[in-house]
Amino acid sequence: MNDIIVTENIHKVYRMGDVDVHALRGVSITIKKGEFVSVMGPSGSGKSTFMNIIGCLDKPTSGRYLLEGIEASTLSSDQLAEIRNKKIGFVFQNFNLLPRATALENVEIPLIYSGIPTKRRMKLAMDALAMLGLEGREHHFPSQLSGGQQQRVAIARAIVNEPQVILADEPTGNLDTTTSIEIMEIFKNLNKKGITIVMITHEKEIAAYAERIILFRDGKAIGEERIEQAINL
Repeated sequence: MNDIIVTENIHKVYRMGDVDVHALRGVSITIKKGEFVSVMGPSGSGKSTFMNIIGCLDKPTSGRYLLEGIEASTLSSDQLAEIRNKKIGFVFQNFNLLPRATALENVEIPLIYSGIPTKRRMKLAMDALAMLGLEGREHHFPSQLSGGQQQRVAIARAIVNEPQVILADEPTGNLDTTTSIEIMEIFKNLNKKGITIVMITHEKEIAAYAERIILFRDGKAIGEERIEQAINL
């Protein structure tokens, strides 16, 4: 497998008034194409900052981040926006759906930014929703859907542009145990299709769906654990 995500001695420092807050302290991690990796650690350990950097939502203060061999800091804002739209799919704990848009309209959003014509856009969004088992729910608003269904819409939105990487930040954090298992089975199936998945989670049981767990503490990657028997379907 080729390396798809490489961070080299990444530091991230935020200035808070007169104080420097060190969110990341020299993080060097390599993730290979097609891997499923979990990132675990206590609150404030740097997990979300790391996710923001590899998702091209933020830049490191120092160090290098390479996505498919290209250093992200050398790219323009427009180039980074295109990467976020076409190469990376995002899934969040709070779903981040537009409340006044239907499931179909929410899934179409990345395609609008990609300039896909209306008819083609609708078909791709319908196909993505169908893949997630949401036939018949296309014209429902988020308030008319359960938490699990809302997260499925969010995953459909994340995969509609056929990204190479999915970044999932606590994707089961607001879901019950049964629904969490259903969502993790979806991620497992997407990974089997070759999509690289990097997932933040506090839950060891959820992390065990990955092949590898990277442990964060105090802004550092302090170790990792390979899951010899990752949960298989």
